[in-house]
Amino acid sequence: MSTIPFQEAYERMMGAAVLPGESVELSRALGRVLAQDVVADMDMPPFDKSAMDGYACRRADLASVLTVTEEIPAGKMPALPVGPLQCARIMTGAPVPAGADCVVMVEHTEALPDGRIRITDPHTADNICRHAEDIRRGDCVLKVGEIITPAHIAVLASVGCATPRVARRPRVAVLATGNELVEPHVTPACAQIRNSNGFQLCAQLERMGVEPHYGGIVADTSEDITAAVNTAMRDSNLLLFSGGVSVGVFDMVPGVLRAAGFEFLFQSVAMQPGRPTLFGRRGAVYCCGLPGNPVSTFVVFEMLLKPFLYKLMGHSFSPLLVQAVLARDVRCKASARQITMPVMFVKPGVVDSVEYHGSAHINAMARAQALLTIPAGQATLPAGTTVHVRPL
Repeated sequence: MSTIPFQEAYERMMGAAVLPGESVELSRALGRVLAQDVVADMDMPPFDKSAMDGYACRRADLASVLTVTEEIPAGKMPALPVGPLQCARIMTGAPVPAGADCVVMVEHTEALPDGRIRITDPHTADNICRHAEDIRRGDCVLKVGEIITPAHIAVLASVGCATPRVARRPRVAVLATGNELVEPHVTPACAQIRNSNGFQLCAQLERMGVEPHYGGIVADTSEDITAAVNTAMRDSNLLLFSGGVSVGVFDMVPGVLRAAGFEFLFQSVAMQPGRPTLFGRRGAVYCCGLPGNPVSTFVVFEMLLKPFLYKLMGHSFSPLLVQAVLARDVRCKASARQITMPVMFVKPGVVDSVEYHGSAHINAMARAQALLTIPAGQATLPAGTTVHVRPL
């Protein structure tokens, strides 16, 4: 399979993404993606309500001494209308009685010995939240595809949506291949390295609200990879491999996935780092193979897998792009692939490259604050060039 442009790979992945929805309790809805529109079941506010503590009055009477007819706390309906030369003491959130057309702040009133009040500042705003000024019954208050935030939780609660319909969270099996790998708690022997990719990918998944299922290190044999694929396919929506996906003698992941019935949408992407990236599907199960170098794995996840997983959950992810200028020249070899490199902000609106030795240099990513993408075929960006970077 030939190398395809990054944008084509992106579009193929987005076009393949779909998962069904489920209903969850409101207390467990944070971070989930709405699978259907949410419609208000009542007007908000449901009545004219006071915006502050004070006195509900008739504006025509503000120059006069007023008789207080009742006290209206929040949660209690008024017992009496407000007539001429009358007012009602009212609390924030309480219904405004009939006849009143403004609420005077308590700070702008004076209590008289006989129990009546005098308005000390008659130039008051209405201080009334009008019936249905925020939401009307039947209004769509939240749209399908929105990620539920704490503010969304409040909206859901206010319209009685106690069990919102949300997209299912994908189950992702994370598998690291390589005979040279050992787990982080193991001291590597000669020619061994610790498995950083598996834990990095799990952290990237958790950061976006997806629960990873770490499958451990898989040896570079077709038997071990086949066993890992068969196990992961039982309860996973996505099989996520790092390493073993290129064209070397021990790169056996593509052959095993094909034998398991996966159809590849692509197997090579014109991006640097990250060219040997594969993506495929078998029915409702997806597979993605990432390069073994940790920067490649990190970048491909951010650029392709994160949007795909959000799309799988029904959300159209659009990365934040921040405009900045380059502090120094950026020079690289002209390439037929788009290049993504780590940068940091040296002051507001100004970015500079970090020390970066290539796709195995994961320490560079630990210092990076953003990713800069250079289009294919471009070799130099002079200092002062305006660019758009992707914050991490």
